[in-house]
Amino acid sequence: MRRLPRDLSLTSAATLATLAKTGPRRITELAAAEGVTQPAMTVLVRVMEESGLVERKGDPSDKRVTLVSLTEAGTSYVRTRHQAGVDAYARLIDELTADEVEALTAALPALLHLAELENHARAEPDR
Repeated sequence: MRRLPRDLSLTSAATLATLAKTGPRRITELAAAEGVTQPAMTVLVRVMEESGLVERKGDPSDKRVTLVSLTEAGTSYVRTRHQAGVDAYARLIDELTADEVEALTAALPALLHLAELENHARAEPDR
């Protein structure tokens, strides 16, 4: 993934991916999820907002709160970047031997479980 051409920082791309997975979030929640300060996330959101990738909207449950959400362009960016990663891995897998592909296939259940554990840990950061 790091070898793919990119026009956004890794933190920006990760923030967009977080919004794609979780839906609209407060800036404070995004900062915590991405491991940056709230002022840094505020700047990042402003840049992505100016690029048309995110927008700020009022929280219907609390009018004092602003939520950051993906725009259509932001959703498209996340999909395109995800597909580029899939394509890059597919090209690399094509270069593996049959035995190596079989070993990867056998490891998939454990890798999926690992991803589930990581997602669960992110959802409950105090754990």
